[in-house]
Amino acid sequence: MSNFEIRVNESYESFKNIDCFENACVVIDNMLRVLENPKNMNIYWKKIVPMIPKAYYDRDPKSDTKEELLYLVCSNSFYLDELFEKAEDEQAINALNKCEQECC
Repeated sequence: MSNFEIRVNESYESFKNIDCFENACVVIDNMLRVLENPKNMNIYWKKIVPMIPKAYYDRDPKSDTKEELLYLVCSNSFYLDELFEKAEDEQAINALNKCEQECC
């Protein structure tokens, strides 16, 4: 065995037992809830909502093989944070923080 090989029992497992798909779903749940208020909706969110992958609506992580939902949340976390802060929605802020810390 070379010095560069990693044995299975030495592998990095920090994401073990973290459900990043569900964390991302909870963020999107909160986003859609906050956007139900017309004062929170704008052209940016009108473009983002159709980008939500089918896997979210099916709640099926196996159909999200490219992790599109998590990518959508992580790549828009700054704007999601701004949306949730503006709405003063602690539940949404906490969901986003959890997803960012554990998965993004």
